[in-house]
Amino acid sequence: MDIRASLAALCGSDGPSGREDQVAEVALSLLRPLVDEGYRDKFGNVIGVRRCGKENAKRVVLDAHLDEVGLVITGAKEGFLSFRAVGGIDPRMLPNREVTILSQPPRFGLVAVLPPHVQQPGDANKSTPLSDLYIDAGLTQEEGEALVGTFVVPKGPFRSLLGERVSAKALDDRAGFAALLQTAEYLQGKPLDVDLYLMGSTREEVNGSGALVGAYALRPHCFVAVDVTHARTPDGPKEETFGAGQGTVIGIGPNITRWMSDRLIGKAEALGLAWSPEVMTGHSGTNAWRVQTAREGIATAVFSLPLKYMHSPVETLDLTDLEATASLLAAFVEGLGEEGGAFLAD
Repeated sequence: MDIRASLAALCGSDGPSGREDQVAEVALSLLRPLVDEGYRDKFGNVIGVRRCGKENAKRVVLDAHLDEVGLVITGAKEGFLSFRAVGGIDPRMLPNREVTILSQPPRFGLVAVLPPHVQQPGDANKSTPLSDLYIDAGLTQEEGEALVGTFVVPKGPFRSLLGERVSAKALDDRAGFAALLQTAEYLQGKPLDVDLYLMGSTREEVNGSGALVGAYALRPHCFVAVDVTHARTPDGPKEETFGAGQGTVIGIGPNITRWMSDRLIGKAEALGLAWSPEVMTGHSGTNAWRVQTAREGIATAVFSLPLKYMHSPVETLDLTDLEATASLLAAFVEGLGEEGGAFLAD
């Protein structure tokens, strides 16, 4: 599998929370050749199944969400479109930003901004609140009003940077799903002793309901949320960020199942794969937070890729971290039924 091409196809698709159809179809087309069965469930999640052939086999879910942050149009003023956020949008990155309005057909627009010549003194040094921003798509008032309720995503082309670095919109968390694809490829031809489910979940950026519904239906014995964390930048706190290109990040904390994080760490050490611990004392900010209390409780772990400029159209990561994550996920799954101890014992 060409990981750059797969990631470019995923990031080049639009899919804000609750409107993931386009990216889900791309994800499903990439997943199907690597699994025994691929489908979308009632909630729009993409599900791939690799069966081990054992009767009543334990079920393991590896999850990465497919949705991205976006906007939704709420009104029009002289043809300019007002909007609100879908997910955690930083208003500082919106002025002058090109956007795609997900109408039929899609329309090009840009977030309007006052030139410095006509701003009030001091305004240039302030962030404009979302309520004061508008999208200009060259519309009449009537055309604008007809788009109320339409979703919008910022434009951000996939770019290869120096070395193994890439930049695009929606690497949070299409990079996680690409890691699942790479994991499935690494496991091709290898015997498994668990049934493996790969899930591209919906709506993570607003409430995590896609993973919750998917986990309830699949009834996994354990669940791994593969997401992103903050990569180190000059202005970022060192103790809360991780070096890009320096390996994957394993979550550790009270809401993460101990035997799972221990197994991930042990496999990383045995394989000589670089990794860092991320202490999560409360909400992990991932799908694992809600899934752990689905049904009567599901064992969960969190696996993260260091990502710069999260929730922007220029998110950036190192593909070596993605490949290391896939290698470690594959090692976690191999032999899991036998080595999982009492928790996965028959």
